[in-house]
Amino acid sequence: MGSDYSTFPTVSNYYTSMPTRSYNGSSKESCVRSFHTTYDWNKHLDNIKGSCQLMVIDFTASWCGPCKAIEPAFMELAAKFTDVIFVKIDVDELMSVAGEFGVEAMPTFVLIKHGKKVDKLVGAKKNELEKMIEMHRVQLKNPMEQGTTSASFSQFRLT
Repeated sequence: MGSDYSTFPTVSNYYTSMPTRSYNGSSKESCVRSFHTTYDWNKHLDNIKGSCQLMVIDFTASWCGPCKAIEPAFMELAAKFTDVIFVKIDVDELMSVAGEFGVEAMPTFVLIKHGKKVDKLVGAKKNELEKMIEMHRVQLKNPMEQGTTSASFSQFRLT
């Protein structure tokens, strides 16, 4: 695992946007960030430490069959949960990052809030991953959806 100094990170390649297909078959753009340097990863992690926004990391490998099988579902989840940050990290590229999160098998999904791990799933289990995301994400509850007629800002709450 050597360093490739021929390309330096720029704003344009800070994250990679990957196309995906929605459940109804239409083409949709999904934002899944892929980090290829420890520097970029650490910078990103530092930026979200103060945020209550959920981040889902997919620790993957190019040679991993189950990783390839779950990739379309991961992209679908990224398209569905636009309030969540989705990240892919290749364990062969960023072994130290995988080690920090105790990744021993692929795929491993780690959920982070405030820069700390809140949950972990090992294996290509889409339904379980979706349930974890729904449980940990921050949602703005609209009182109108809860049957209330008054919509003052103070009635919105974070969950």
